Amino acid sequence: MSSPVLDSTLPALWLVRHGESTWNIAGLAQGHNDEAELTERGLRQAAEAAAQFGYRPVRAIYASDLRRAQQTAAAFAAVLGLPVYADARLRERSLGVLEGAAHKTIGSSVTGLADGLVIDPDARPPAGESVRDLYTRAAAFCDDLSAGLGDRLGEGTGEGGDVLVVAHGGTVRVLDAYLHGVPADQMTWRPVDNATVVRIPDFATRSPGGNR
Repeated sequence: MSSPVLDSTLPALWLVRHGESTWNIAGLAQGHNDEAELTERGLRQAAEAAAQFGYRPVRAIYASDLRRAQQTAAAFAAVLGLPVYADARLRERSLGVLEGAAHKTIGSSVTGLADGLVIDPDARPPAGESVRDLYTRAAAFCDDLSAGLGDRLGEGTGEGGDVLVVAHGGTVRVLDAYLHGVPADQMTWRPVDNATVVRIPDFATRSPGGNR
């Protein structure tokens, strides 16, 4: 899923997963819990990913409002000289009462995930979200962003620069699927490493719709 920073003048959407967090190395389910912060390695990962964008025309940075994403986004803001717009719709999937539990203790019956696939998009832990819930929430952000860019840029004009979205592994997966027309019940759930960068070209000209 990872993409290098390409030499292209076409406006693109860049999806970035946050750097390594303290709960990542502890093997704990994070979800909406905001106790985790970036490790020293995570801060380096964020800085290295951000350094790739020093010469790209980026117009805006959006990020999940959770600490680990905000810390990652700050590295991009420092390189690009842009503010970070926080949006709660970019949060990781809520795991409800299971947040803080060891990943290895959480089974597929509540996650709906197994063997790199979404096997039940509507499975959810108590007080948490399903994959479909996450997909719908992130897609709403994406639609609003796309509509705003379309209004300002004019479809296909190629003006205004790229947009960066700093979020979480689950959010990156569902946004990538949505923008490629893959519905929640047909998604794969491949690994997304910390500080992975995914490029979605021609974002402002895409009109996904109908995949929720």
